[in-house]
Amino acid sequence: EIRLSLVGSEMCIRDRYQRRVRGKMATRKIKIAIDGPAGSGKSTTAREVARRLNYVYIDSGAMYRAVTLKVLRSQVPLTDKEKIVEVAKNINIQLLPHPTKTHILIDGVDSSEDIRRPEVTQNIGPISSNSTVREILVAKQQEMGKEGGIVMDGRDIGTVVFPDAELKVFMLASAEERAKRRLKEYAAKGGDLAAQTYEAVLQDIITRDKADEARAVGPLKKADDAVEVDTTVLELDKQNDLVHELAVKRIAQSSS
Repeated sequence: EIRLSLVGSEMCIRDRYQRRVRGKMATRKIKIAIDGPAGSGKSTTAREVARRLNYVYIDSGAMYRAVTLKVLRSQVPLTDKEKIVEVAKNINIQLLPHPTKTHILIDGVDSSEDIRRPEVTQNIGPISSNSTVREILVAKQQEMGKEGGIVMDGRDIGTVVFPDAELKVFMLASAEERAKRRLKEYAAKGGDLAAQTYEAVLQDIITRDKADEARAVGPLKKADDAVEVDTTVLELDKQNDLVHELAVKRIAQSSS
């Protein structure tokens, strides 16, 4: 009887252990990389998928803005590349998930609104074009994503930043459709459509695509193992649903 009791206890302990292991596996978080040309809808979908999964959305643009804000506040000349690199090395950037947006902390202080100020937008050029700053921020992004639970979009996320991402998506849409979307966004923001012709916007998109594909550093490129999603005729909700479903399936596969 004593022996049966011990065996029963051992079985209970083993069962509890196995349930804990299964629970941990079931909640395993992955890295999701979404690449594609401008206007393909990758940023909107990346944010929404991150929200649904309660993942961190790594906003690379916000990170460059954070460095720019710190450079301006430190009164570092925009022509001093070495000091700008030092700021990038020493800055502490945290991205905290939130139901409506990602909160950006700079050295522990919430700067989500400050990084969107006009002076940051006007002076971000020398920071975003600095190849050493880019290397530093890519390393920071990789550190943020090493445990999984992140979604990031860009041009080379699946090929350079997170080549080991469990899910890679390459989103595209026709240049014509992307031009229509840009005009629609411009009008929604109160812009004067008379100052923006469809032909001019279309040409600008085609020119940018060629430039992005030809960049010496971080060119637009589809990873060999990326899932291609053409959003030309997809409504935004369906686009988000599709990528979310891909993520859920990949999480299940990674946890099995």
